[in-house]
Amino acid sequence: MEFGTKSRKKLISTNKVKDDRYPHHLQLYTDPPTETISLQEFEELAVERLKVLKAVETIGITHQKGTEKYNQLLEKEITATKFKECFIRKRNLSLEEEIENRKRDHLSHFILRLAYCRSEDLRRWFLLQELDLFRYRFQLESSQSRVEFLASNNLKYKPVEKDEQEEVTREMDGLDHLTNSTNKEFYKVPFTEALDLVRNRKVFLRDGYAYVPQEDLVSILLSLFRTQLSHALVVTSRALPNMEEDGRLLPMLCGLSKRYLGQDYGVKKQNVGVVTAEMIELLSKKSFPLCMQNIHASFRQTHHLRHGSRLQYGLFLKGIGLSLEEAMKFFKAEFTKSMDIDTFDKKYSYNIRYNYGKEGKKTDYTPYGCMKIIMNNPPAMGDAHGCPFKHFEAEFLRQRLSSLGVSKDGVDVVMKYTKGGHYQVACAKLFELTHGINDTNSEVEMVIQHPNQYFENSQKLLNGPVKTAKTVKIVSSQQNSQAYVANGSQVDVKTEVMDDEMGDDLDLNDEELNMMT
Repeated sequence: MEFGTKSRKKLISTNKVKDDRYPHHLQLYTDPPTETISLQEFEELAVERLKVLKAVETIGITHQKGTEKYNQLLEKEITATKFKECFIRKRNLSLEEEIENRKRDHLSHFILRLAYCRSEDLRRWFLLQELDLFRYRFQLESSQSRVEFLASNNLKYKPVEKDEQEEVTREMDGLDHLTNSTNKEFYKVPFTEALDLVRNRKVFLRDGYAYVPQEDLVSILLSLFRTQLSHALVVTSRALPNMEEDGRLLPMLCGLSKRYLGQDYGVKKQNVGVVTAEMIELLSKKSFPLCMQNIHASFRQTHHLRHGSRLQYGLFLKGIGLSLEEAMKFFKAEFTKSMDIDTFDKKYSYNIRYNYGKEGKKTDYTPYGCMKIIMNNPPAMGDAHGCPFKHFEAEFLRQRLSSLGVSKDGVDVVMKYTKGGHYQVACAKLFELTHGINDTNSEVEMVIQHPNQYFENSQKLLNGPVKTAKTVKIVSSQQNSQAYVANGSQVDVKTEVMDDEMGDDLDLNDEELNMMT
């Protein structure tokens, strides 16, 4: 694969493509691509496929794979990406459109293969998500399309002839565990290639062959795909050091596994000042995710935060609407309980202004997403940052969850997700349990991708939709503080119609209200 520097209008040219390069839209990705694409296209393809794989992971954790609900949710998520016509076939495409979609699929797989071959954990994650995506796509194919896929990949699994199928069906009639398979189409496969199905007694064996029902054929294909992809990832990882000479490509590849792909929680102009320093204490109890609660509690107890904690917490507060002036006020009030004002100004005020883009490179930094918190800079002794579900000791996490009023059964469910490495699902389950959304045994309805997403969703549940009024007063008293927060691109505030003489209050006209909502 080669990389240019200029983006073209069409992602991939099709005028010189031979149709036999991609004989079927479902692929096993055995041959690497040879196309030339720009770095911009390289990144676009990687990010869009990564969105799909993240959706596959999230929905696969919270719903049983292959069920109607699972398929509906996954289709909805894939449809929201630019790969919707690659993976979900809703209309007949022209030959050029079809070939282009297949190329996008092919290229994006190999780009992410480069990004996710660097460690055993990354390889395992990529392998699992690609397998689940393949399973989902194969199950959507018609019988004829499945036969064409097998032929295009030289897989000599052919449907059993009618006479032989009738004979096999008669022999299966007395086998209770196979009675549901007697009216289905079978494929004749060497039993050594269907060991998972043999182990689970899902197939009929005769003369060294397994008679595999069509819907179980995907199990054999997944085994084949797993073997091929696992080997390919190891081979790719060995070749990766050769790419270190290209300073443009390697940083992009290394950053993909940590990239946050959801909503931008950078501060919008209309959000600034919605949260004040006095509100933070109560908001931390009501709507902060556990990671931010932990930093806040440590800050209150020690009157100090180390660099990593200040970054994670300071940017989070910035994202919920705390202005620079209020941030200085908040941090100064706490830090100066253990030091004098001059020391604070000399050592810590620069860092706060830096977060808001007022110092250094003057970059307007955005809050950290969950993957960055989980993957980056694990906390050392004396640190308060990081993800509690990832970095806390199990027993300490149990105690922390219990202190939030979570029942023993609820704690067990959260710990089950944590033990499985599904930290964001564990956080989502904690959100549901502490906000009274679902009971302990229900499926998780969402996954937390960002601390500010947790805060935003919490505030929406606690305060309801935005009320409308011609005049809005934002009150900073602790009693009402939980009502006034920044919610992404809009602001949720508790509204009160005020008299005109309240000149010191924040008065908004109709036009300004429309901008807020």
